[in-house]
Amino acid sequence: MESIIKKAGTPQAATDFLPLEGTDYVELYVGNAKQAAHFYKTAFGFQSLAYAGPETGVKDKVSYVIRQHKLTFVLTTPLRNNNSIADHIYKHGDGVKVLALKVDDASSAWNETVKRGARKYMEPTVLSDEHGTVVLSGIHTYGETVHLFVERKNYTGVFMPGFKAWQSGYNPSETGLLYVDHCVGNVGWNQMNRWVQFYEEVMGFKNILSFDDKDISTEYSALMSKVMSNGNGYVKFPINEPAEGKKKSQVEEYLDYYNGEGVQHVAIATHDIVQTVAALQQRGIEFLQVPKSYYDDLQQRVGKIDEDIALLSELGILVDRDEEGYLLQIFTKPLQDRPTLFFEIIQRKGAKSFGKGNFKALFEAIEREQAARGNL
Repeated sequence: MESIIKKAGTPQAATDFLPLEGTDYVELYVGNAKQAAHFYKTAFGFQSLAYAGPETGVKDKVSYVIRQHKLTFVLTTPLRNNNSIADHIYKHGDGVKVLALKVDDASSAWNETVKRGARKYMEPTVLSDEHGTVVLSGIHTYGETVHLFVERKNYTGVFMPGFKAWQSGYNPSETGLLYVDHCVGNVGWNQMNRWVQFYEEVMGFKNILSFDDKDISTEYSALMSKVMSNGNGYVKFPINEPAEGKKKSQVEEYLDYYNGEGVQHVAIATHDIVQTVAALQQRGIEFLQVPKSYYDDLQQRVGKIDEDIALLSELGILVDRDEEGYLLQIFTKPLQDRPTLFFEIIQRKGAKSFGKGNFKALFEAIEREQAARGNL
């Protein structure tokens, strides 16, 4: 059945004006979605889910949907130039365009955020086919990034109207990636507090952690960061801005190469980071490496942990502890030639924090990569 698009109604807002159920999907605009889908399947263990393009009635773009557990990516490429997707890729390279958030009522989410000052991206719109309806709405956030609100409670299809199931004979095994833990945005000089205010006032988020240039600094560079979280903690958006330093910070390098503000990295949860990272390394994913001396006094710094420190050292996995437990984390090198978007792999064992104790070692590792590129 051909998809039908119409304007949705405007029901009353709930008591919590923006109840979020988590990240629905992350959409990347990429130069070649077919090849990108193959890369993410091969390297990260995503599975084929859905496809939209000329064969499904979409004439101007193609989108491949890939999934691993609750982690869903949409990879979109324009079929011609002179359009907003092609312009986005020309300006930014491959990067995140949409952080889609799952809601019970997309019309209410749009109305409540717009009346609080959000800039409109997509009015509430109903997509329909024989499997039911999906309601989408959207607002702008930093740079050219947007939040889509996705209401899919009345839909039983593979992804959403306009897509068909993508059957593939090539399905590499999964690597244990589960869901989006958080997404980090890089914004320009003196813009962090503006976007903190946006998430507080427009989306009802709270600032749960703050890091200044004393927390996140090395001999050469520094940045500042504030972590924004919705009420139930399902959606967390740290916001970074540059800080003054002797040399160019990683955020400045990102802003230069991305040509503006955008998503710096997606942090992806796993229940077994050792197994996940070992599998990813075997598939060719490159990670930032800290000096082996990082592990010399690890147990003294973080206390008793379940994992074998020698194995963590071999894989390059970092550990940090807070009042509620500890976490393990590691960061990939950029996933494309521009030094912009990368992934974090994270396993939480009670900890609610973001690895403050690892910042210095991590950022020195990033600086070594910057220096190799001539950008420090």
